Amino acid sequence: MPRAVVCRELGPPEKLRLETFAPRVLAPGEVRVAIRAAGINFPDILMSAGEYQLKPDLPFTPGVEAAGSVSEIADGVEGIAIGDRVIARMRHGAYADEVIVTPSQLVKLPPDFHYAEGATFLAAHGTAYHALVDRGQLRRGEALLVHGAGGGVGLAAVEVGKLLGATVIAAASSEEKLAVAKTKGADHLVLYAREPFCDAVKRITEGRGADVVFDPVGGEVFENSQRCIAFGARMLVIGFTGGIGLARTNLLMIKGASVLGVRAGEAARKNPALGEERLRTLLAWAAGGHVRPHISHRLPLEDYAKAMRLLIDRKAIGRVALVT
Repeated sequence: MPRAVVCRELGPPEKLRLETFAPRVLAPGEVRVAIRAAGINFPDILMSAGEYQLKPDLPFTPGVEAAGSVSEIADGVEGIAIGDRVIARMRHGAYADEVIVTPSQLVKLPPDFHYAEGATFLAAHGTAYHALVDRGQLRRGEALLVHGAGGGVGLAAVEVGKLLGATVIAAASSEEKLAVAKTKGADHLVLYAREPFCDAVKRITEGRGADVVFDPVGGEVFENSQRCIAFGARMLVIGFTGGIGLARTNLLMIKGASVLGVRAGEAARKNPALGEERLRTLLAWAAGGHVRPHISHRLPLEDYAKAMRLLIDRKAIGRVALVT
């Protein structure tokens, strides 16, 4: 019997349960995928706690991305074959041994990616791409400040920012995280505990400030970032793992700056062409060896709570994957 992590009661990861379920018969147009890996993302944690903007009816299975092989195809499905190695994009349901999806939710795994890399690729890199290209309109030669640069989405932003030709300033909480950011192309490394990051950014940019700020942290990090931005800066709000930050309208006005919210998934749902262009570019970059997730931990499906805690406790560097 296949297994799935089930949320029957909102709360911390420890309230989730690993349960078995009876596979259902495919409806026309559906595909069954045997999952080999699922990525852990902060929205999974927030959704399970009832703190995310999407609130599925209970019970539900967390997980927005997975990778595996196609095991069954229903009538009416074309362009997909049994055994195809694929990435499954979902709103929830990925923490399982198998999933049922439609062909539109599937993407062929990049040729030299293993399953754990496929399961941790599109959410983080898709967010970074949408933030820096669609929202931030990052230009070659600009200074990009990436907060939380040791996390999954932060490392993706370092990688994408460097590909776009920016000077990348990576800020993180440990030397180990910064060492990985350097391998992803960061030009300058800022350790939060060593020097106030605003001072570091001003020093690195010779007083000009950052043109684009990529911020998945929020809180005081967002508030202080407003003090080290260049004229015309774009501040990208990716998330708020460190709390809700407050905008200082005087600083934003003086710098002619913009604060831009980033919701990569919702943007693609509202404008499919935007999402298709993003996907084409990311897959081309992956095929060319230019982008690749950094996975610090791989844990079995039954260790879902431990895996989620790695993100909550900031112990992951890059991505965490559940493997089956």
